[in-house]
Amino acid sequence: MAIEHRPDGALGRAFFWGGLALGALFAAAVLTHGFGLSGRDVQAVTDAPAVVRRGDRIVVPEGSPLRARLGVAPVAAESIGAKLQVPAVVEADPARIAAVLTPLGGRVVALKVALGDRVARGQPLAVIESPDLAQAYDDDDKAADSVELTRKKLDRQESQLKIGTAADQDVDQARSDQAQAVAEHTRTQARLKALGVPPEGKPRGALLTVTAPVAGSIVALSIAPGNMINDPTQPIMTVADLGTVWVTGLVAEKDLAAVSRTQYAEVSLAAYPERVLKGKVAFVSDVLEPDTRRNKLRIVFPNADKLLKPNMFATVTLIGAGQSRLVVPTSALLINNDRTTVFVAVAPWTFERRTVETEMEEGSTVAIRAGLSAGEQVVVKGGILLND
Repeated sequence: MAIEHRPDGALGRAFFWGGLALGALFAAAVLTHGFGLSGRDVQAVTDAPAVVRRGDRIVVPEGSPLRARLGVAPVAAESIGAKLQVPAVVEADPARIAAVLTPLGGRVVALKVALGDRVARGQPLAVIESPDLAQAYDDDDKAADSVELTRKKLDRQESQLKIGTAADQDVDQARSDQAQAVAEHTRTQARLKALGVPPEGKPRGALLTVTAPVAGSIVALSIAPGNMINDPTQPIMTVADLGTVWVTGLVAEKDLAAVSRTQYAEVSLAAYPERVLKGKVAFVSDVLEPDTRRNKLRIVFPNADKLLKPNMFATVTLIGAGQSRLVVPTSALLINNDRTTVFVAVAPWTFERRTVETEMEEGSTVAIRAGLSAGEQVVVKGGILLND
């Protein structure tokens, strides 16, 4: 009880001085052993500060343990091509698309192809029964017969003229009739050629075979067997040669200055993500599309394997002229409040914080838009140790 109420007694003083002795022993142990630090390290820590601040600059003095933990590298400048990505679509070349027309009206009696079929030039596509074709054959037969008749009449008149039994007027008339008959036969022959039927060895009947004007694929079909064709000016099908196709990009009005002919371009398609097609811009439209306010550019690609199909969506990356940009490792960047900063070496082991503007990150590096110059030394390792 005396101990509780009289801490200032002899026993209390014994506890006090005993605690001081134990604390001194513990401090000596820490200074001597340093929880794993050697005596030399302890001396270095006590003698040299880690950093010294001089205004806006941070100095890492000699003997500071931070020197072994900081890494510095120069700001690199690399040459790149400015890139512009625009949406695009695969289109057939209009110069390689043929609308199939029938020269005459009539009834479709046979359809030789189906939608999507690939055809060769001259291959039969459809057979049409046309009374107009029969009339064309008859007109040619009549013209041929008239040529033969007028030839015989002219021969007789010339023979009689030699013996004086025919007048010159009759001979002249026979020659005129012959010339007119030949001209009419020439016209009927040309008519048959225009219809796509052979003038010689004409088959009898009214069946007209429509053939493919070009090689390609049937991309549109508007007839079926039994249909009547009353308007020969309306296409019955469309054949497209897809051996060469266009990739048409749509460029926003604000990006027109970055687009030109012969510009290198890369095309990627969702259907073939592992493939990148490379080509050049072959055409840039002189007018903008009124509904989208975008300008069309076209890149031509061979398509022998028919993998590029019209109406496929694509992405065109236009490669501009080479430009120089600055890059630093992403490890150099520090977030300070709402700013992105780096530490720049302005003298040996002397650093200052610099605010930078970044452009884009690619892998382990980041492009710098502003705040640094090529060749400047920046802290790329341990910069967090210099942070506030």
